Amino acid sequence: MNAEILMTKFMLKKQQSRGVAKRWQQSLFWADFKSKSGWTPHFFEVSFEDRTFEVTVMTRKIAKCFTLAYVPMAAERDFFKNDGDFARFFRDFSREIKPFLPSNTILVRFDPPVDRDSGWENLSALKKASNDIQPPDTVVLDLSSAEEELLAAMKPKWRYNIRLAEKKGVKITVHGKEALDDFYRLFKTTGERDGIAIHSKVYFERLFQTAAQYPDVTVRIYQADLEDEKLAAIITLFLGDQAVYLYGASSNSKRNLMPTYLVQWQAICDAKKFGCKEYDFYGIPPTDDENHPMHGLYRFKTGFGGAIIHRIGSFDYSYSTMAELFFLAERLRSFYYKKIKKILR
Repeated sequence: MNAEILMTKFMLKKQQSRGVAKRWQQSLFWADFKSKSGWTPHFFEVSFEDRTFEVTVMTRKIAKCFTLAYVPMAAERDFFKNDGDFARFFRDFSREIKPFLPSNTILVRFDPPVDRDSGWENLSALKKASNDIQPPDTVVLDLSSAEEELLAAMKPKWRYNIRLAEKKGVKITVHGKEALDDFYRLFKTTGERDGIAIHSKVYFERLFQTAAQYPDVTVRIYQADLEDEKLAAIITLFLGDQAVYLYGASSNSKRNLMPTYLVQWQAICDAKKFGCKEYDFYGIPPTDDENHPMHGLYRFKTGFGGAIIHRIGSFDYSYSTMAELFFLAERLRSFYYKKIKKILR
């Protein structure tokens, strides 16, 4: 890929990725994986003030005639001195990146890794997106403490549930792609029970196939078994300093044995062995609202003692008035899945 340099208030250079991203959503591995699902990655080196960093931009066709550009989890807040620099970067980056994108690109969507309470949510030329792509709310567990300290920091019921599962004979086994059939059966059961849309099995096959090409990436299936019965399973990603709980599933049987607690604890312990600094539970409801349909997920993930993070969510920079049609279609689709489909179900 030939390098092209465009001078504005910062330098923008299109290049091959060097794989030095700070966050897993900006990694070469994740870009490669998403490319197998219709996204096209573009890699840029950006020099802003006295900082130089890489940014991955992914593009995808929508409605066969337009293109959406997406920037997941970039750039880092500590790259900027103040709110003005932060807003100016996203505005200028959006403008200057346009010549490198497909000509029919109607907008670029950002998911900045910035906390909502930082006061940096004023992004000037950007508009709050109607839908967030990355979950803006999550729980991140600091792994710098010893295992005993991590257990002590949990809610008492969580420690009890982990020990209960062990006492009742639940065993955790660790697998790769060979256990995908068992995981997917549990995953379908979970989707039907909770009324949520699920990925196809091919999606997970691509995940393992892509991870196998990167020596610094490990994707594992952690499975909770009682004798020959599969009770629960999760898929966890290990990449650099980060471990991420990507997907989870459980059966409708013997849930009182708390296998989901023990399987998470095993993944957390292994993350420490991998040298990871944090374990990201990746996605919770925005508040501890008992009326929220996913309130159980909020309680489960927050009980392990991690820091609750609320990010500012997705923001858009529009290149064309056609973006308004996309926003309308997005709102209608969201209304259908969140309201109409649940009523029909």
